[in-house]
Amino acid sequence: MSLSLYQASIPLFTQILGGLSAVLRKAEAHATDKKIDPNALLQARLFPDMFPLTRQVQIAADFAKSAAARLAGVDVPAYEDSETSFADLQARIAKTLAFIQSVPAADIDAGFERSIVLRPGTPNEKTFVGTSYLLNYTLPHFFFHTTTAYDILRHNGVEIGKKDFVGTW
Repeated sequence: MSLSLYQASIPLFTQILGGLSAVLRKAEAHATDKKIDPNALLQARLFPDMFPLTRQVQIAADFAKSAAARLAGVDVPAYEDSETSFADLQARIAKTLAFIQSVPAADIDAGFERSIVLRPGTPNEKTFVGTSYLLNYTLPHFFFHTTTAYDILRHNGVEIGKKDFVGTW
């Protein structure tokens, strides 16, 4: 039995983004309970040269939506990166989940050997086939940013644990 690209991506993105959404709800409640300005958490970072929480969530969502789109051979939806509140981040996650769950499994699986060209910065260009794009590029980046978002909140006193990060499946 083989594992499809769809099985290795969309259910996993859904699970972890669901966990991230729950963690953000706990963070917002923590800010309210402790009378902390929510912006203190939204702009928190682990180190000065790292992105803040808001950007970590944006990037995690970007990797999920981009993977679904690129593997399926459709345009990647453009998001403005204008989130400034927990509600905005929740909306971004919800929008991402709606998109990735709308992409047919057969279309994603058709991307197994599709050539995917990324231009992460001029003049850089990376070319992948679908499997290596998902397994060696997208998933590590997705987990880096979701883990960093979790770590920022945990470091700032939000009472969350591994079960919160993992979410439900």
